[in-house]
Amino acid sequence: MYDVKGNLHKVLGQLPEGVRLVAISKYHPEEYIMAAYEEGQRVFGESHEQELRQKVTVLPKDIEWHFIGHLQTNKVKYIAPYINMVEAVDSLKLLREINKQAAKHNRVVDVLLELHIAEEATKYGLTLDACRELLDCGEWREMKHVRICGLMMMASFTDDREQIAREFQTAADFFDEVKARYFADDDAFRERSWGMSDDYPIAIAHGSTMVRIGTMLFGPRIY
Repeated sequence: MYDVKGNLHKVLGQLPEGVRLVAISKYHPEEYIMAAYEEGQRVFGESHEQELRQKVTVLPKDIEWHFIGHLQTNKVKYIAPYINMVEAVDSLKLLREINKQAAKHNRVVDVLLELHIAEEATKYGLTLDACRELLDCGEWREMKHVRICGLMMMASFTDDREQIAREFQTAADFFDEVKARYFADDDAFRERSWGMSDDYPIAIAHGSTMVRIGTMLFGPRIY
């Protein structure tokens, strides 16, 4: 078995106070998740609704599940009973659906708004202007079953560390703008989810509060 426990402690040892680890467990077996769980890790990230549903039924109930991939609106109803956070809300339509489905279970689901800052067309997410428009419209203020807790983004997949740093800094500056403009009195709006296995030290230097790490913990994906 891959040395999940050793890798977990190595990563945790590099995270400063105030930065949480989301262990990206998609495509990895339950025993790997349990190995991390036994060492105290409680936050895990999945991106496929069917795989997630299967894991939820057999793994400990106090795990905090984050949905980290692109979420289709027609899949929301399946995860609404148990998902703790949807990290990649990229439209008002999706936000409405999460609110609607969470209401059916009398739950409040935490969400992050996903930004598209990377210079790659394949990435999902809101442009900065689109994010401002979504927040300006104000409809989210009436949604009682979702709670916007911050922003998330993915940097470009590149070896150019300066470009990655610029993108993280753009996200950090935008977070400050959004916090001051829309969430100044809301303590729940505090999460800055950026940084993955390849770039999380740069992300931490640029204000990340939540890093999403999979390969460094669990090794190559098992399909």
